[in-house]
Amino acid sequence: MFYCCLLINLLISIAYIGELACLNFKMSSSGQHSTAASTQATRQKTDLAWDHVRLGVDPKDGKKTYSCMYFPKTVKGGGINRMKQHLAGKKGGGSGNRRGAAMTNKGKGKAHGGIGNYFSPRTTPGAQPSIKSVLANKEAVHRADMAIARWVYDTCIPINAVNSIYYQPMWDAVLAIGPGYKALTYHVIRIPLLRDAKKEVQLFIDSCRSTWADSGCTIMADGWSDGRHRTLINFLVYCPRGITFLKSVDAFDIVKEAPTLFKLFQEIVEWVGPSNVVHMVTDNAANYIAAGRMLNEAYKNINWSPCACHCINLMLGDIAKMEHVCDLAKRASKVTQFVYNHIYLLSLLRKKPDWTEIVRLGATCFATTFIALHSMYEHMHDLQALVTCREFVESRYARDKKGKNAVAIILDKKFWNDCLVIVKIVEPLIRILRIADSDEKLAIGYIYEGMYRARLGIKKMFLHKKRLYKPYTKILKDCWDRQLRQSIHAAAYWLNPTF
Repeated sequence: MFYCCLLINLLISIAYIGELACLNFKMSSSGQHSTAASTQATRQKTDLAWDHVRLGVDPKDGKKTYSCMYFPKTVKGGGINRMKQHLAGKKGGGSGNRRGAAMTNKGKGKAHGGIGNYFSPRTTPGAQPSIKSVLANKEAVHRADMAIARWVYDTCIPINAVNSIYYQPMWDAVLAIGPGYKALTYHVIRIPLLRDAKKEVQLFIDSCRSTWADSGCTIMADGWSDGRHRTLINFLVYCPRGITFLKSVDAFDIVKEAPTLFKLFQEIVEWVGPSNVVHMVTDNAANYIAAGRMLNEAYKNINWSPCACHCINLMLGDIAKMEHVCDLAKRASKVTQFVYNHIYLLSLLRKKPDWTEIVRLGATCFATTFIALHSMYEHMHDLQALVTCREFVESRYARDKKGKNAVAIILDKKFWNDCLVIVKIVEPLIRILRIADSDEKLAIGYIYEGMYRARLGIKKMFLHKKRLYKPYTKILKDCWDRQLRQSIHAAAYWLNPTF
């Protein structure tokens, strides 16, 4: 930090010396020594250094005196030039480098700008820091941090708001202005700035619409129910430039009949432009399937397909309904309930190194069930060590009826083997579901290959014994052939460079 201050003060000194030399050259070249007094008066009004110097008169001899506003230094003679040397921390000016730097910080807020105007504030990483930021100590930084934190706590702003991509740019913009920036008022945020933000969004939507004719686009219909049990459909348009929201429709009376639903889809397609639409994605209920086929017949260039996430979720649901899988899930639930209902047992498990919670939320309720089975299998040794340790055996939990049932399940080898089998069966489906539900990359080019790998993996796990793998592959094949097997998925797979 010392060397940074030294370098900055050196640059300030050079700037002042350059200004001094320029002024001296102008005066000497003019040759008008008789107007020295008027020139001095003019400089007294315009020279930036006068903002930091007090003029006075010595009562003893009546001579002018010059006093620094930031350090007790008074001189006679030499005029503003000598005071510039003092302010810049030059040798012989009567102050050290730190004093010159301190003066720079204090003079920064003056009406004429002060010395600080030689260096504009920089907030980007790696940029030249301002003198004020260099000299800011840890206490000052902590006070600023606490001021921000108290505002966040007082207004109950979610902590993860600081992860916004606009968070750091906000501070960079404020710091670039420097002292004097006035905080936004309630009215300004609510009306004029909101209006400007709306204009920005509209410009982005217009830029997306301008690319639909070149790259094509996909219309997505997302059906859901609100708190008043209204059936709503959100229509969105996807293109390589981004996703835009079109409209939300209250479809309580529309979704019951496929022809009425088709007319709604047709209205959206006509607004976007039939020649711009390549693909349309909807729910996979029977009425949506019928409306999608009608749309495909009316517009030969539009490929309809059901939501891949919804279809995969239905596959997981059908597997979860199988009798032996349902029984396995119930037994696993007894173990998790026994552990999580007793804080003492849960605390013993949480002391294990690299412990993770057994129950973790998944993308859907069915995914959560299978993820819990997978997690429980990973903790098999921890659970077995818990119920066989002396501390547990001698506790009242081991004598409890629910405790005995949980211990029997945990020590049952067949239970763990069944868990492993089910986990291996659904693992490819969970992987596809995560890809389809992710916003990181396009999923359509991975669905075809993913379903093929899932069926092939199940067959290999059962050593291609049809009697064993058929109940599972039939669930996948029926849903795939009936709904998800579409030409656009095959084309996307063929065009995917990964495969």
